[in-house]
Amino acid sequence: MNYSHEVERMCPVAKGPNHGPAPIPEEGRWVKSTQISDVSGLSHGVGWCAPQQGACKLTLNVKNGVIEEALVETLGCSGMTHSAAMAAEILTGKTILEALNTDLVCDAINVAMREIFLQLVYGRTQTAFSEDGLPIGASLEDLGKGLRSQVGTMFATSAKGVRYMEMAEGYVLSLALDDKNEVIGYKFVRLGKMLEDIRHGVDAKEAFEKNVGTYGRYDGAVKYIDPREE
Repeated sequence: MNYSHEVERMCPVAKGPNHGPAPIPEEGRWVKSTQISDVSGLSHGVGWCAPQQGACKLTLNVKNGVIEEALVETLGCSGMTHSAAMAAEILTGKTILEALNTDLVCDAINVAMREIFLQLVYGRTQTAFSEDGLPIGASLEDLGKGLRSQVGTMFATSAKGVRYMEMAEGYVLSLALDDKNEVIGYKFVRLGKMLEDIRHGVDAKEAFEKNVGTYGRYDGAVKYIDPREE
């Protein structure tokens, strides 16, 4: 190690207190983290690209500093879906420090990695006070039946009003309007569950009808419209 001339000329002064780092909560324990292998937890990070045309939600399950599970969800950019496929292969097996310093192909995914890294190393995880954290595979609970991301898609204009296109329940088939033309409910199909049924041998028409549902005062509407066609 090289020292400047000014430092070389200084006389030594003994260091006093050395309390180490403040403890952080990790999977039901208080940990004084001094190295990457001290970090464990499951959490989420959200990132965006420079033009902000797309976003990424990244979920990591870290055990002893190593990423054992990764869920990469993207929105708004078609190219980002392919980047997510590569990032999912890249992330697992790396330490969180390696992952932070790895090109994860897309700006939005890289930013999500930065945000989740901060949560993990500061002990602000979803499992901070959960004893032993969560098992590998826990991130799939975010997806629900059929393992599809929860997506909300709405469109509106001042001239023609609002259109619900996709809700957490599924793909919106029609909107229910009252006598004032205000939305009072909607009909939807659970796409993930429907496709799961079809893959398991259920007839497509039967699977569709089986997974159609309604929300709100749908049955009492004055008018129904297709949000994509009307």
